[in-house]
Amino acid sequence: MNTEHRILFKNATVLDPQQGSLEPDRSVLLVGDSIAEVDGPRLSDSHAETIDLGGLTLMPGLIDCHVHVLAVTADLAGQSEWSPNYVAARSSEVLRGMLDRGFTTVRDAAGADHGIAAAVEEGYFRGPRVIFGGKALSQTGGHGDVRGPGRVVHDPHWCCATLSTICDGVSEVRRATRDQVRRGAHHIKLMLSGGVASPTDRVDSVQFSSEEIRAAVEDAEAANRYVLGHAYTSRAINHGLECGVRSIEHGNLMDESSIPLFLEHEAFYVPTLATYSALAEVGRDHGLPEASWRKVFDVLDSGLRALEMAHRAGVKIVYGTDLLGGMHQYQLNEFRIRSQVQPISDIIRGATATAAELLRLEGKIGVVTPGAWADLLVVDGSPLEDVSVMADPERHLKLVVQRGRVVRDRLEASARTLR
Repeated sequence: MNTEHRILFKNATVLDPQQGSLEPDRSVLLVGDSIAEVDGPRLSDSHAETIDLGGLTLMPGLIDCHVHVLAVTADLAGQSEWSPNYVAARSSEVLRGMLDRGFTTVRDAAGADHGIAAAVEEGYFRGPRVIFGGKALSQTGGHGDVRGPGRVVHDPHWCCATLSTICDGVSEVRRATRDQVRRGAHHIKLMLSGGVASPTDRVDSVQFSSEEIRAAVEDAEAANRYVLGHAYTSRAINHGLECGVRSIEHGNLMDESSIPLFLEHEAFYVPTLATYSALAEVGRDHGLPEASWRKVFDVLDSGLRALEMAHRAGVKIVYGTDLLGGMHQYQLNEFRIRSQVQPISDIIRGATATAAELLRLEGKIGVVTPGAWADLLVVDGSPLEDVSVMADPERHLKLVVQRGRVVRDRLEASARTLR
């Protein structure tokens, strides 16, 4: 007899994110940590715990492709002085909140390492699966250089509680890329432009030379990994895309010149609009330095225009949030913000099937199909018609399943039958 844990969902309305459709009266059987069968009402299993969803929507777990689980404060320079053990302990709260909001997989875009991923995988931390890249690569004075103008020393130790490492020149970039790969990184992040949270660079600056970017791309691809690039302006975006960067993060200030390059290179675009509204409204309350807070307004109003332009052109767009510290609670606001210019079905696709493609996990996450990992959500309502179904988990999120186990349960007890 098969002793693996088994759950059979009956009377489910299954959401197909690729097609943007809902299929009523479906049954879904989970065996162990995978989806074993998806069929009609006749599907049965006498050894499974049966859960009658009564028509509620069953959908894939959400994927956030731009998070920083170690960013437990918006004062990243200050955090660099903290004990890594303390930062890791606080990150457990960040991870727990993400899972409770329905995110079963996240791509960490700088900071998390093999230890954080293993802590989740082995059950020491409760949270989503962490696809990590280690520390981001920054040039001296770039977006990942958190030193103020009066500081000389940078602690390069891998467990220092910074999100980036500093490297200059092709040889240093190669060494840094290879070192992240050695530590198990799934991707390499390059800071291609200035940013909000860094103290000494301009948002519209361009960072790293073509030779440096190509060196990182070459070494990443040699290890069957890829490069993602932090960039705001088209000058920085185009520089990265022309050198082989696979996904562009943020992109708020891009113009139409970037669109042909996205399409030519089949690159992905990961806007992170939720973080700018949160930083503008409450960033200083959560530790964002005054100088960084002022830079938020350089990019705040332009993000929706960039998203709409990319959407209309058919660029592959993925869900990301980039929140810091206590602002992680706004992770689902990205749905509401994007819904101003994107259909809800496209936003959901970006948080499921398209995100899985970016992570090279097609068929494993982001879908409800046999052979996929059993990461699922049950929501009350139609996500394709009402954005609040996704954005208001306290009201609409009834069940979170991760690796075939129920990890958040707000269903009525009468829905279950043990057999």
